Amino acid sequence: MTNESSLKGRCLCGAIRFEIEPPTRWCAHCHCSLCRRAHGAAFVTWFGVERAKFSMTSGEEHLVWYRSSPPARRGFCGRCGSTLFFEGERWPDEIHIALAHMEDPIDRAPAAHVFYDTHVTWFEVGDDLRRLGGLNGNEEIPMP
Repeated sequence: MTNESSLKGRCLCGAIRFEIEPPTRWCAHCHCSLCRRAHGAAFVTWFGVERAKFSMTSGEEHLVWYRSSPPARRGFCGRCGSTLFFEGERWPDEIHIALAHMEDPIDRAPAAHVFYDTHVTWFEVGDDLRRLGGLNGNEEIPMP
């Protein structure tokens, strides 16, 4: 897939490398408990890209998948432990990538906080992005 418009990403140790071809579909901060535990952070910034616009360029043998819930799995590097990818049955033609693993900037900024109703109390979000929550994480939560 390598061409002038491809954007590159990698894990912490560099064993896994990948590319995407823009446009991306969305970008958001996820506050769900599974993302927080998988990354050890208050929230994780993900973006989605059409699966056909994603390719592994090296290190596929180091990619390990963990089924974090019945309809979803997370991909991480077996060498350094970086959590890189998310795949869910709700989005069969899409792969979600942790934004922090991109070497190149993507074509959009985060647009919302999803699963915000489950956010941690020890971090205060200070932006004006939409707050979404509920069972699927995407129902509007009124701003205070």
